[in-house]
Amino acid sequence: MSDANRTMLRSFLAARYDDLKLRLSRRLGSAELASDALQDTYVRLDRAEVAGAVQSPAAYLFRMAFNVAMDRQRAEKRRLAHNEVQDLLHIVDDAPGPGQIAEARFEIEALEKAIAELTPRRRVILLAARLQGMPQREIASRLGVSLRLVEKELRLAQEHCALKLGK
Repeated sequence: MSDANRTMLRSFLAARYDDLKLRLSRRLGSAELASDALQDTYVRLDRAEVAGAVQSPAAYLFRMAFNVAMDRQRAEKRRLAHNEVQDLLHIVDDAPGPGQIAEARFEIEALEKAIAELTPRRRVILLAARLQGMPQREIASRLGVSLRLVEKELRLAQEHCALKLGK
């Protein structure tokens, strides 16, 4: 755009600012947005590229300001509101962190060690009842012992493991 065109458009914008703002406010539904768009338009005239002379300065400036306003509205729609950003920052991650993973591994190792210390029969009863989910009656039947003995051995095995895990 030539300096003469740029100067002419700036002068026109300054002289007809109120009229352009009124028309733009009606079209956009916001006087504040219209005012901001006209200010941006004034600044953008330095970067505007127009081949040839502007035939209708009012139409050119109105269209340019309207486009600026539309760009602003699109940008606003893409921006998240402050409360939306805060909500995203407070999303709870259900995945365990490195500390929790290390702690769980430590507990598993301690539990494996505690189970290894059990007598063979207690170990079999504990694993069958808690790991395989086998009913105590079935364990008693398979081992050829009484239900009461299975209950006692299971209780002692659980107490031993709890003691070793510090629980």
